[in-house]
Amino acid sequence: MNPILNEVRDKLLSSVDEKTKSTTQRFFKEKIRAYGVKVTTVSKIAQEYFRKVEDKSKDEVFQLCEELFKSGILEESFVACKWSDCVKEYEEKDFKVFDRWVDVYVDNWATCDTLCNHTVGSFIVAYPEYVERLIEWTCSENRWKRRGAAVSLVVPAKKGLFLVEAFRIADSLMGDKEDLVQKGFGWLLKEESRTKQGEVYEYVLSKRAVMPRTALRYAIELMPQDMRKEAMRRIN
Repeated sequence: MNPILNEVRDKLLSSVDEKTKSTTQRFFKEKIRAYGVKVTTVSKIAQEYFRKVEDKSKDEVFQLCEELFKSGILEESFVACKWSDCVKEYEEKDFKVFDRWVDVYVDNWATCDTLCNHTVGSFIVAYPEYVERLIEWTCSENRWKRRGAAVSLVVPAKKGLFLVEAFRIADSLMGDKEDLVQKGFGWLLKEESRTKQGEVYEYVLSKRAVMPRTALRYAIELMPQDMRKEAMRRIN
């Protein structure tokens, strides 16, 4: 065991908050393993200990992330996600690593979002041609990959990027029965609406007869009341 990982685990264990420990599970449908450390505290620990590994090669950092993911403990997965996002100097081959992490280690919405919002999203901005791989994720049997396809573009969407691809992802996920996947692509559309409100509104109107209401509500959340009311109007 790498001594840095032992230090990280000791720090997490010494930072357990009893209220967080007793309430974390209620935010998840699936059973999770967690120490019970506040998210803000985990972020500070991740930043603190990244300074001890930032001189290592990217592959070495990714291997440490792998060991953290293997534990199956929520807070350790968060540290892994934070570290993989801190690397930044991505290469095209890294997508295979991220793809495998989602397949093998992601088993809840929080880890999915933390990894995909930042690490995968940053990679896609650096290598935009790989957005096609996200669109492939929408057809996966793994619901976290399907959610990940959408939430990986959430941060770029805030800057108005990948609008066409966001619509393609939403189209592919339109009939998905998983509420967390519906919320995922609804969230993506909402973030696109920050800078492309008119385009998202027209898209929602064109899809409102088939779009799950959960996704629709997320998509229009930032729009004016009159637009939200019209978007929610049922078509006879």
